[in-house]
Amino acid sequence: MKKYITNAVIFDLDGTVADTLDDLKNSVNYAVGLLGVEPYDRPTVQSFIGSGAANLIRRALPAGTDEATAERILKEFRAHYMAHVMDLTCAYPGVTEMLSDLKARGFKLAITSNKPDAGTKAIADALFPGIFDYVAGEKPDVPRKPAPDMVRLALRALGEESAVYVGDSDVDVLTAKNAGLDCICVTWGYRSVEELKAAGGEVFVSTGAELSAMVEKRA
Repeated sequence: MKKYITNAVIFDLDGTVADTLDDLKNSVNYAVGLLGVEPYDRPTVQSFIGSGAANLIRRALPAGTDEATAERILKEFRAHYMAHVMDLTCAYPGVTEMLSDLKARGFKLAITSNKPDAGTKAIADALFPGIFDYVAGEKPDVPRKPAPDMVRLALRALGEESAVYVGDSDVDVLTAKNAGLDCICVTWGYRSVEELKAAGGEVFVSTGAELSAMVEKRA
């Protein structure tokens, strides 16, 4: 097993440390349902996730939906989601133990997500209180992943020049590459191993314990 020597680990949120899919699905279906769109099933909404709320809603709307309508439905989605952000969302099995182990071993931990900032922080606070040293989601003035800006801000906040990046999607693989970081892909998230490999993913873990064993604290 390859070992990564680092002081910090940066995580994606959705599909990596938290299973947010059911709450996202319910809020997407509520919002697009205002236009009479038939409800989407879980796998379909899963395929929409990864590039921020605006793109999530765009993918769920009928082709040709005008911009004003899309903006209105996005606002409806955001409001509904924030009211229901923790209805069904939960940590993946073994993730809380993995994060607690890394924290106890002295690693600095961060989350960077394309989910809106308020929702990202609400989930991190609810599921992992006191675990993360830095948490940030999508903000208007920061380019979304796979741009490296979110990761660079996290590194600055942690006081580190580098970290290992952990994610579950093609966006995460590209984010790590653009930021010049090693990437560990989890296999329990929203994209298949085949999709991750196609994006350039090379290192895969199937349990939190396996991930924790792959990183060692820099002396």
